[in-house]
Amino acid sequence: MKRVFLLAALLLLSQPLIAATEGRFVQKNNMFPRVEITTTMGKIVIEMDRSKAPITVNNFLTYVMDGSYKGTVFHRVERDVENERDFVIQGGGYDRNYDGVYEGDPIFNESGNGSKNDMYSIAMAYQDRQPHSGTRQFFFNMDDNDHLNPGKDWGFAVFGMVMEGYETLDEIMQVETGFNEKIGYDFVPKTPVIILNMTVLEPTPL
Repeated sequence: MKRVFLLAALLLLSQPLIAATEGRFVQKNNMFPRVEITTTMGKIVIEMDRSKAPITVNNFLTYVMDGSYKGTVFHRVERDVENERDFVIQGGGYDRNYDGVYEGDPIFNESGNGSKNDMYSIAMAYQDRQPHSGTRQFFFNMDDNDHLNPGKDWGFAVFGMVMEGYETLDEIMQVETGFNEKIGYDFVPKTPVIILNMTVLEPTPL
């Protein structure tokens, strides 16, 4: 009985700690939080926009704060070869062995927020034809991908822009890719490009 009571007490004490890691509590008065993404090929700094995509930004920050992006890979580096243009760099959903990682609940698609899938923007990925199925995977637009914006159908929700590290993304875009039997995808880097860490940066002084 004492053990059960102790476990219950510990669970109650842990609740504020769990809540404190939710994205909505991270710099909650900062509408434009920044995150530094450290990869095996360099660093990228993104600035997110809570004024346009609060659900998506807070969801992303939750994964950043619990450390679950560490050790994941960019599993899709796709170039539109036929039209001689770059397309997207997508990641956050698989570890370096290409095993799927923990996913939270799906979130509402905020693609109608006015932000466009322009080059060097970051957007939430979702499963084919399931616009409200996004959880943790995200992608960088590596060209102006107008066809990913909403029209008659839902688009992909842009929730931020790259502020630093354009050269890192450009370098990732050049890696050799191929078909990966384990996940059944083309455009998978033959040498994994790994996310080593993500850190929320201190707010930029006005």
